[in-house]
Amino acid sequence: MDIQYNEAELAFRDEVRAFVAEKLPKEISDKVKSSEHVSPEDMITWQRALYEKGWLAINWPEKHGGPGWSPIQKHIFEEETAEAGAPRILPFGLNMVAPVIIKFGTQEQKDYYLPRILKSEDWWAQGYSEPGAGSDLASLKCRAERDGDHYIVNGQKTWTTLGQHANMIFVLVRTDTTVKKQEGISFLLVDMENTPGVTVRPLITLDGAHEVNEVFFDNVKVPVENLVGEENKGWTCAKYLLTFERTGIAGVGISKAALEHLKQIARNEQAEGKPLIEHPRVAERLVELELELMAVEMTNLRVVSAAEAGGVPGAESSFLKVMGTEVRQKISDLYRELAGPYALPFPDLDVGEDAFGPEFSASASSTYFNLRKLSIFGGSNEIQKNIISKAILGL
Repeated sequence: MDIQYNEAELAFRDEVRAFVAEKLPKEISDKVKSSEHVSPEDMITWQRALYEKGWLAINWPEKHGGPGWSPIQKHIFEEETAEAGAPRILPFGLNMVAPVIIKFGTQEQKDYYLPRILKSEDWWAQGYSEPGAGSDLASLKCRAERDGDHYIVNGQKTWTTLGQHANMIFVLVRTDTTVKKQEGISFLLVDMENTPGVTVRPLITLDGAHEVNEVFFDNVKVPVENLVGEENKGWTCAKYLLTFERTGIAGVGISKAALEHLKQIARNEQAEGKPLIEHPRVAERLVELELELMAVEMTNLRVVSAAEAGGVPGAESSFLKVMGTEVRQKISDLYRELAGPYALPFPDLDVGEDAFGPEFSASASSTYFNLRKLSIFGGSNEIQKNIISKAILGL
């Protein structure tokens, strides 16, 4: 979908393009465009370039370091950086814990943590899910017991994305077992690097990658001043954070760049003596994806606009989570289908230099399998549909 921008918005788009062309290293964008592994150093390099420009925390209030952009400017930025092959912004600090600290944190917490997040001095992880407490997050059992001026934390978190690189983690813990399960939860900030008792163990996913982990807490001492908000009121923080996470999962810019690449593949690759795009079924699938992505994009703009006054996305973010993740999965599915038999092996298997066929086929399977997770994390799509039915449809 082509949005009609006004003169000022077109000038901003040109500014973004010029900045990306100058500051985004080609070796990093090449990795992103070819779905190769992007290292932590690559991610931090890009984030620091954005920080120096003042463009890193695009969803923060201006007084805390945000750029003060309109929803359209945010949309333009995300679209242009995705199309250029910029690595994703690590969401756990900037787009998850930071909004919670801004909304519920003490002044001391804001003064200490927000500048460190902006400067990429801390790598944050998310300590939400547990065995038996995924979509039913309020069933979590990780305990924190008050002992003087510390909490003593014991328990386990799982599916901790990129936790092997993190030095900080925000954790939902149970601080009261005598009340309704949502009412006995607190939100703690834990120093993983300098606190004894924290153990991170890898979980290898279906695509062979080490992206997620399980984290164990064994008598971990956390200062009371690391409590965000009130004790036993952490469920309010948790829900607030999840609306931001679900909105970000939609990945409109990422999907638009991937769909454009997919159309280029369909134009360039041939089957039965003609380009793939001329085969009716391929053309039909591309049109379906284009229309679905247009709907996601418009919904995204409405949600971002509604939050412009400093509010938080409401149940509409569940729409985005469901629609956006399904489109991303369908795009990866069509990639795999267009690669045909060349999509069978994973790229790290030793099957010979000439076994993979077209360049896009090398990562087709690993990307497809990795993106199966999108409809599960951040609250499964089934749970999001329940939220939509209750909060929006009143069922």
